[in-house]
Amino acid sequence: MDKIIINGLEIFAFHGVNPEEKEQGQSFVIDIILYVNINKACRSDNVLDTVSYAKVIKTVTRVFTAEKYDLIEKCAQVVADSVLSEYQDVFRVDITVKKPNAPMNAKFNWVGVNIVRDRL
Repeated sequence: MDKIIINGLEIFAFHGVNPEEKEQGQSFVIDIILYVNINKACRSDNVLDTVSYAKVIKTVTRVFTAEKYDLIEKCAQVVADSVLSEYQDVFRVDITVKKPNAPMNAKFNWVGVNIVRDRL
């Protein structure tokens, strides 16, 4: 199974259950794995035969910042839905949304969620 991987995409947005998170915002880090058949692109060396990383990043940034959500679970679902909707060659998407600065009284690298969604 072929994969296109976008790792560590940092996006500033306004998600969280606390009012200050929606007012001040914070950085989120998103890892994206696109499951695609890139056999044709491997042979042709033509960007038109694959899924453009640049376009996917634009899509993810647009949908991730369009609304303010309480839960990063919802953010991950919105990203997954958008990628599957806009990129017909992607048959599965694996999304991890990390919240490295979650307002909790604890020491941690990040908290996050991971979802995997298939084209129906």
